[in-house]
Amino acid sequence: MASKIISTPQNLQIIYEDNHLIAINKRPGDIVQGDKTGDTPLSEVVKAYIKKKYNKPGNVYLGVAHRLDRPTSGLVVFAKTSKALPRLNKLFADKEAKKTYWAVVKKKPEKESATLVHWLKRNTKQNKSYAHHEQVSESKQAILDYTIIKKLDNYFLLEINLQTGRHHQIRAQLNAIGCPIKGDLKYGFDRSNKDGSIHLHARSLSFVHPVKKELLQLLAPPPDDQIWNACC
Repeated sequence: MASKIISTPQNLQIIYEDNHLIAINKRPGDIVQGDKTGDTPLSEVVKAYIKKKYNKPGNVYLGVAHRLDRPTSGLVVFAKTSKALPRLNKLFADKEAKKTYWAVVKKKPEKESATLVHWLKRNTKQNKSYAHHEQVSESKQAILDYTIIKKLDNYFLLEINLQTGRHHQIRAQLNAIGCPIKGDLKYGFDRSNKDGSIHLHARSLSFVHPVKKELLQLLAPPPDDQIWNACC
């Protein structure tokens, strides 16, 4: 596996910051919140950055409102105040935050654009979700819209808008139509990426600022590699 760059307080890719929020362009390999691996999560890295930048004594407050899968890159927004966090949580829970993702696939989907509807059943032991065409026990409906926005030499770039937010939703649904994401061994791609990433990127996020009540439109550049660079 090739070496990969992990976010540190010194190299954070900050897309937006004010007194209440901070938006980070997460690198593949960063975990948003602590897990059983014991690796330092992005939330702690951001805290360390805030502590140093603003010379804050004691503990730094940071609220996690949403997450991205570890091998995925792109926009993650954290709350810097206890006032902002519940409002930000409500924005995401009420689907008032518009998220757009980019995914690179090798096989061209049958249609240039379509809405995919599946029922996802999560297997917690495998940390994997399985897509079904009909409702099965303990499954949840998953809906996304995709459009092919670019043809690369050997791949296709899809733009994806989620209507629901399920565990591994994009990965599972694209695999279900025979179009697994580049590098995503868990969901059907035949080869891993050298750095362990997958070509799935949280490209943009727009929502009304939970405190200022202004529309925020955030855009994150994808990672610097040959295929992503060809997408831009």
